[in-house]
Amino acid sequence: MLGSALMRNSVSSADNRIFVYEVEGLRQNDQTQNQSYPVRNSSTILLQVPYRRMNEEMRRITRLGGKIVNIRPLTAQETSEG
Repeated sequence: MLGSALMRNSVSSADNRIFVYEVEGLRQNDQTQNQSYPVRNSSTILLQVPYRRMNEEMRRITRLGGKIVNIRPLTAQETSEG
């Protein structure tokens, strides 16, 4: 019983973690053409990604032709500035 309580606490703290992906090389392609917004071609962009969606977001970035150049945790200071 104690183990399941610890497991729930660790999962909930993981859900609260946010990471910032620095991505370069996103471009408009057949996949993005179907979306309601254009993808601009720029040097780098920053995306905030919850911990539970990290793998899904990595696959999406790859499908869109992007390259992840940096991943870092979002700090409390950055959250209060934004």
